Amino acid sequence: MILDKIEPITIFSAKIASKKDLYIENDLILFDEVNELPLPAESRKMGCILLALCLKGHAEYIVDTDKLIVHPNDLMIINEGQLTEDYKLSEDCSGIAIMLSQDFLQEIIEGVNEISSLFLFSRTHPILSLQPEEVNAIINYFQLLKEKVQNKNHHFRKDTVRMLISSMIYDVSNAIYRIQHINIKRQSRGEIILAKFIYLVEQNFKSERRVSWYAQKLCITPKYLSEIIKQVSHRTPNEWIDYYVTRELKVLLKNSGKSIKEITLEMNFANQSFLGKFFKEHVGMSPTEYRRLH
Repeated sequence: MILDKIEPITIFSAKIASKKDLYIENDLILFDEVNELPLPAESRKMGCILLALCLKGHAEYIVDTDKLIVHPNDLMIINEGQLTEDYKLSEDCSGIAIMLSQDFLQEIIEGVNEISSLFLFSRTHPILSLQPEEVNAIINYFQLLKEKVQNKNHHFRKDTVRMLISSMIYDVSNAIYRIQHINIKRQSRGEIILAKFIYLVEQNFKSERRVSWYAQKLCITPKYLSEIIKQVSHRTPNEWIDYYVTRELKVLLKNSGKSIKEITLEMNFANQSFLGKFFKEHVGMSPTEYRRLH
């Protein structure tokens, strides 16, 4: 079985599988109960971000070959691109969940690199044990989001939801920050290198896409950097760099009035042809098609 050929789990596929109407376009979908989540037993790649809060019972699942167990007051985060499988719930399991498209999340946190870096922590620590006040905050956000999503006559419905999600993400990031600093002394060398590497990528991906450049900045060999990043994050350094470049291209095409030529110059591609080839390889369509559809 070739995993790359398997259709990823997206907001669109979740809407069809769950038949729920608590969604906004292909950007967000809410689940009153975690047992309604369309997570299959077979291995599937996440094409969006999942945040699920366990309130009762427990759940088991596998992410990138790691078996995990979620208990009450635990927040599980599965990021875009991660592989998930073998999803099982106890009979008394109860909780709430939100699925967000990566594009929608990026719109919300654009320019806030610290939050992006904090969410990176969740790739190596996908279960966050929350304090009671943090749990209550997420429940309150969820109820407000549900109310706004259901109000389809609200002229500023999507903008209101975006602001609520933004506030919730800051609170979740604050919990990640708290947990990260509790665990900071227990971080492995690999996790420290990953964090430093991602920070460098976030600051330099528009101009530097060579693994050797990042390895030199980190004072390690390109081979060691490649090995440690792959081991810790299940992605190669090149995949991380391409991820940030692709994400930025999507944002520029969707939200700016810049021409393809201007974007080519800003992103330091040799010419528009190289940009078009890169974008089609990673997104499946040309930049012009993507702009027209979004």
